[in-house]
Amino acid sequence: MTLPIVLGSTSPFRKAILEKLQIPFQCSAPNIDENAQPDENPKDLVARLAFEKATEVAKVHDSSLIIGSDQVAVVGNQILGKPHTHDNAVQQLQNSSGQVVTFLTGLCLYNSHNHTSETIVEPFEVHFKDLSTEEIENYLQLETPYKCAGSFKSEAAGIALFEKLSGDDPNTLIGLPLIQLIKMLKKQGLDVLSLARQS
Repeated sequence: MTLPIVLGSTSPFRKAILEKLQIPFQCSAPNIDENAQPDENPKDLVARLAFEKATEVAKVHDSSLIIGSDQVAVVGNQILGKPHTHDNAVQQLQNSSGQVVTFLTGLCLYNSHNHTSETIVEPFEVHFKDLSTEEIENYLQLETPYKCAGSFKSEAAGIALFEKLSGDDPNTLIGLPLIQLIKMLKKQGLDVLSLARQS
């Protein structure tokens, strides 16, 4: 039995990444509290939220393979959230200037048929250039990334802010580690290339 795949996310970025595999899937919005628990470190936070998103979606999608994912950007031990305003975005980019920002992406594949799951946390490092006030302002006016963690869109002009990128899978930075997901699906008996060819 081939279980249907459900992406537990409404993120257009994650949807676009998963579409690269050319496999059939549907999207379902998880409704969970995404706040960190007291003394919870960033790695534990994204692992827990990825799992909770998947299990929440499982309540309405039985006998499915459900993908949950969550991501935070971290400088030192400080989590960078979504800035929401221009002033907050300026502050975030000033703080990231010349620094290494680590993106931690939690990924969970939950089988709602047999109630088993696998969860991993995939890191990806972004090395920022030393940014001038003018560069920050020009970038924010260009892309208004106020709903993006860390105040930039790496898949667009945000690449101009970086010195280099370090990680195993560039998709991780945008929010969905495909290489790890393909391995997880394989363990569940799904070969991505075969599935894509059949669809």
